[in-house]
Amino acid sequence: MRSTLAWFLLLALVSCSEEPPAGEVEPFDIEDRVRRATRTVDDVRVTSAADAEPGNWLAHGRTYDEQRFSPLDQIDDSNVDDLGLAWYYDTGNDRGHEASPIVIDGIMFLTASWSVVHALDARSGEAIWTYDPQVRGEVARWACCDVVNRGVAVWKGKVYVGALDGRLIALEAHTGEPVWEVQTTDPEKPYTITGAPRVVKDRVVIGNGGAEFGVRGYVTAYDAESGERAWRFYTVPGDPAEPFEHKELERAAITWSGEWWKVGGGGTAWDSMAYDSDLDLLYVGTGNGSPWTRVHRSPGGGDNLYLSSILALEPDTGKLVWHFQTTPGDNWDYTATQHIILADLEIEGQVRQVLMQAPKNGFFYVLDRATGELLSAENYVKTTWASHVDLVTGRPAELPEGTYDEEARVVFPGPTGGHNWHPMSYSPDTGLVYIPAREQSLTYLALAEFSYDPRTWNLGLDVPSLLDLEPDPAAPVPVGKLLAWDPVAQREVWSLDQPGAVNGGTLATAGNLVFQGTSDGLFVAHRADTGENLWEVSTHVGIIAPPVSYAIDGEQYVAVLAGWGGNVITSGDSGVPAASMYQNPGRLFVFALDAKAAMPEVPQRDLEIPEPPVLTASDETLEEGKLLFNSYCGWCHGFMAVGSGVVRDLRYSSAAVHDSWQEIVRGGSHRGGGMASYRDLLSAEEAEAIRAYVAHRAGQDRQLTATTD
Repeated sequence: MRSTLAWFLLLALVSCSEEPPAGEVEPFDIEDRVRRATRTVDDVRVTSAADAEPGNWLAHGRTYDEQRFSPLDQIDDSNVDDLGLAWYYDTGNDRGHEASPIVIDGIMFLTASWSVVHALDARSGEAIWTYDPQVRGEVARWACCDVVNRGVAVWKGKVYVGALDGRLIALEAHTGEPVWEVQTTDPEKPYTITGAPRVVKDRVVIGNGGAEFGVRGYVTAYDAESGERAWRFYTVPGDPAEPFEHKELERAAITWSGEWWKVGGGGTAWDSMAYDSDLDLLYVGTGNGSPWTRVHRSPGGGDNLYLSSILALEPDTGKLVWHFQTTPGDNWDYTATQHIILADLEIEGQVRQVLMQAPKNGFFYVLDRATGELLSAENYVKTTWASHVDLVTGRPAELPEGTYDEEARVVFPGPTGGHNWHPMSYSPDTGLVYIPAREQSLTYLALAEFSYDPRTWNLGLDVPSLLDLEPDPAAPVPVGKLLAWDPVAQREVWSLDQPGAVNGGTLATAGNLVFQGTSDGLFVAHRADTGENLWEVSTHVGIIAPPVSYAIDGEQYVAVLAGWGGNVITSGDSGVPAASMYQNPGRLFVFALDAKAAMPEVPQRDLEIPEPPVLTASDETLEEGKLLFNSYCGWCHGFMAVGSGVVRDLRYSSAAVHDSWQEIVRGGSHRGGGMASYRDLLSAEEAEAIRAYVAHRAGQDRQLTATTD
C-alpha cells in the first residue's frame, strides 16, 4: 500500500530542509509553528511517510487505511500502570464529543459539539485558536443523534470541518480564519453533517446524514484549494421520470419499486471512508433506507441499491468501480457506515489486500478491496434476522424471525447495531481487530399505513404501539463488549463485558495495548493479546470518542475526548453512564508516563426530582401527552420522559420552565441551545398535554424514588 521510493524521497527532502524533524518542537512563533507543521500535509505524507513519523496522527484513522494503530511503543504492557494525567482541556460544551484529534508536529486540532474547532499546543494543552461556525440552534432538531462532530481534516495549511448545518468550511490552519465555505446540502431539507471530511488527491470528500427525516444520500468531493465541486455520487436513484445524475443510478433504479423518491430513499454516507493509494480507490460506507421499513419504502421488493453498501469509487471522478451490499433491502436500520479498515492478510497461504468492516447487521466482512469479492463473513454478535451470509452470492440468509410486517418481533441486533460508528482498530502485531461491540435488540412492528411527514422522524414503525408493550422481564439486558476478533479465522479470541452497551472507540498500539473509554467514565488500557485490564482511570465523564496517540520530543502521549452523547440520546443505555450521576463537561484528557497533573473534579447531579406542579388532566389528556411526547420529544429528551443525561431530563423541570412551557415549546425561546420551535407540529393544547404528561411522570418517579429510599 505504501510506496518505498516516495518514502525515501520524502526523508531526503526533510533532511535537506530547515523544517524541524516530525514530532519535535522548536521555539518558533506559534502561528509560524502551525504554518510550518501543516503546509506539507499531503498524499505522500499521509501514505508513504506516515510510519516515518509515528509521533504524528495525520489523518482521521492516523493513515488512509484507517487501522487506528500507533507504532509508538514507549508506553507498553510493562509500564502502562505508570500513566498519569499530563494535561486536560475543557471545550466549553456539555453535549456529545466524538472527534479523533489530528496531531501534527506538536499541534493538535479537534472538534467539539456544534462543529466548533479547537487548535491546541499538544504538549501543554494551551489554546491557539477556536473557530465557531455559529450553527443555528434549531438545526439540532434535524440531528438524529446529537449535535456531534467526528473531527477535521488537515491539508496543505488548511483545516476542513463539516458543520452540522451542511456547510463544508476551510480554515487557515495557523489562525482559524475561514478561507472558503460551501453549502453541501439543501438548507431547506433536514440534512446534517456529523462525520469528518477526508482529503484525497487535493479533493475534500464529505457525506451527510438525515435518512430518518427523509432525505436522499450522496457523497461529494470539492477542490481543496478553491472549494469548487469536483463530483457528486448519489447513493440512491431519484425520480425515474427525470434524467439520472450518473449512469450507476440506472442499474440501482431497477432494484427499487413504488415512489421511494418522495421519501428521499436514504442511503446517507454519514461516517466511514478509507483510501488505498496503490489501487487509487476511495471506499465509502452508506446508510439505511428512508423509511426503515422496506414494505413502505419499496413495496414491490428489491435490494434498494446502494443502501447499506460499501462503495469503491475513483477519487478523481467519483465513478463507481465496485460495490458490495451488506444488507440487501435493509429493513432494520442496518447501516454500512461503520468503520472500514484496510490491511494485507494472509488467507489460505496467500496475501490478500482486504477491506474489513463490522457493520450494524452483526456480521464481520472481509472483502478483496481491489474487486469487492467476499472472502468471508461470520456473525460477531447474536443475530436473529439472518442465519449466515452465503459466500457465493454475498447475501444474508434471512430468517422469518426478522420479519415484522404484521406482528411485533424482537430482533438482534437492534437499530444501534452490533457495532455502531465508534471506531474499531487493527493491530498488525496481534493480527486482531478490536471492536466496541454490543448485544442489544429492538422490538420492531411496521405501521399498518405510512404517510411521509417531512417535519419529523419517518421510520415506518408503529412506535406508539411498541411503547405500550409490557416489558418482558425475561428479556436479555443489553450489554457492551470489547471484542478481539481474528479476521482470518473469523472468530472471537477474547471479549470483555462492559457495564453499559455504548462505549468508546478503540486504539491499538505497538506496546501490546488497546485503549478504550467507557460509558461510566473509565479510560482503560488492556493487554492487546489477552484482554487483561492493566490500567484505568476514572474521568467521571462518559466516553464515546476513540483515543489517539502521538509523541513530542520522544515522549509518547495518549489522548481521548470525553463527553457523553451521540446516539444514546435516542437509544438509551443499559448500564449507568457517568452522565446520569455527574455533570457532562466536554473535556480532552492527555496522559503520559509519570505525569502528575491532578484529575479535574466533576460536580455531581442533584438526583432528586423536584415536586412538579399540580395539574388537572384527564386520563385521555395524559394518554395524548404520552403519545405526543414519545412521537416528538422522546428522540432527544428520552422516551417515557426518562433522559439520557445529555439533553435536559424534563422530569427535573423547574417551576420557571413549566411557567414558560408554551414559549419554549412553540415560541422557540430556547432555540439557541437546540430547542427549536415546534409550532408547526403542536398546537397550544397539544403542548399543554405534553406538559401534563411530563408533570405526571415526574410525580410518578419522584414518589418511586422516595419509596425506594
